[in-house]
Amino acid sequence: MEINQKVEHFYDKFYDWLLLKGPLILLGIAVLLVGLWLIRLFSRWMQNRMMRKKINSSLKPFFLSVTVVVLRILLVFLVMQIMGIQLTIFAALVGAVGVAAGLALSGTMQNFASGVLILLLKPFRVSDNIIAQGQEGTVTSIQLFYTVVTTFDNRTVIIPNSKLSNEVIINISAIGSRRLDLELKFNYGIDLSKVRQVIDETIAESKSILKTPEKRVGISLLEESGYKVMINVWLNSHGFHDARMIFQENLLENLKSSGIKLPGMDAKS
Repeated sequence: MEINQKVEHFYDKFYDWLLLKGPLILLGIAVLLVGLWLIRLFSRWMQNRMMRKKINSSLKPFFLSVTVVVLRILLVFLVMQIMGIQLTIFAALVGAVGVAAGLALSGTMQNFASGVLILLLKPFRVSDNIIAQGQEGTVTSIQLFYTVVTTFDNRTVIIPNSKLSNEVIINISAIGSRRLDLELKFNYGIDLSKVRQVIDETIAESKSILKTPEKRVGISLLEESGYKVMINVWLNSHGFHDARMIFQENLLENLKSSGIKLPGMDAKS
């Protein structure tokens, strides 16, 4: 008899709870299903929007996934609030886990944030030649956590993005051209006009030297043992080193064939 009374009491309590909370639970489930459907529609709209805006391909999945996750978390909080579930303890647990994860992944998150900034601000792009962290080469890939640079001697250098966002980067191909500075020393017995003529002819013969900006040739320093001539010419950024070596070889050969000797050349040179 006593057991029957307890069972009846339990059913009465459950019935009262169901009458009180049942509509809220049903409403919460309905809001959850509708919310998930709306989030799915929004994610499709956002994906199409990013395609039309031509956002960097590395950022598209990041923005999409972060937006969907945040919306789903907010939806779960809303459903819990509708159902009358207390969020205090849950929020405290989420905050504690977030702080612990942030401390553990501080370096990784710094690289991640730097990668997002690099992809958004574009201080350099893929195929640009840069100098960073003592390395000079071509950017072959920009990821969210690191950037891959291939040096001119074909070494693959992986640089964390935090190093690129917090330190100096020299983008040597952003403008499209680079200046070649070449200084040569001659004895005072060598006529400057003859030297300038050979230099001008070599520059005119070179197909890699740009017409603009204009070349600049003149005496840069006077010393007791001779004078120095500075040559400033402009080359394309891509292929700069090859063009520099070819120009220097041609200039040396033209000087020698004209009888103009550089310091260190003996009589047989």
